[in-house]
Amino acid sequence: MVTTDILSSSHRKQKNDFSCGKLLLDNYLKTQAGQDIKRKLSACFVSIDPETRLIQGYYTLSNNSIPLELVPEGYKNQLPDSYHAIPTTLLGRLAIDERFKGRGIGKMLLIDALSRSYKISKSIGSFAVVVDPLDEEAESFYTKYGFILLPDSHKMFLAMKTIEKLFEEK
Repeated sequence: MVTTDILSSSHRKQKNDFSCGKLLLDNYLKTQAGQDIKRKLSACFVSIDPETRLIQGYYTLSNNSIPLELVPEGYKNQLPDSYHAIPTTLLGRLAIDERFKGRGIGKMLLIDALSRSYKISKSIGSFAVVVDPLDEEAESFYTKYGFILLPDSHKMFLAMKTIEKLFEEK
């Protein structure tokens, strides 16, 4: 299991050493994530390898909404027509350093992100977690964990009711 911490200035060296092989995701962590945290635009969570102290991976969460017309039909009937947009949580980025790929860290970070999102949804309304996959590889990853494509969008969706089943007390 991975543990995550909020990205802070103490991670300066580790974030500069991070490389997932996707320039957009590497540059975000290195140059923009800290500013987004300060501006309260997103929260960035990092997993640090206990042996090497390198960042194994990271993900971001923020508040979001999607237009009612993008909600899949099977879920739309649960929602009042008076809503034009549905509150969601955006899992904006998820990346694994190339040195740690193939160890299940992506899955563990996704579970951590879904757990945080579910807990937050108990205090602040959030109907689902939404992702906007960067490429087909990312889309395939999210599909494997139950995310579905939103109509007329490249975004994907996992209902909070589905997530709740993963974390409800036994």
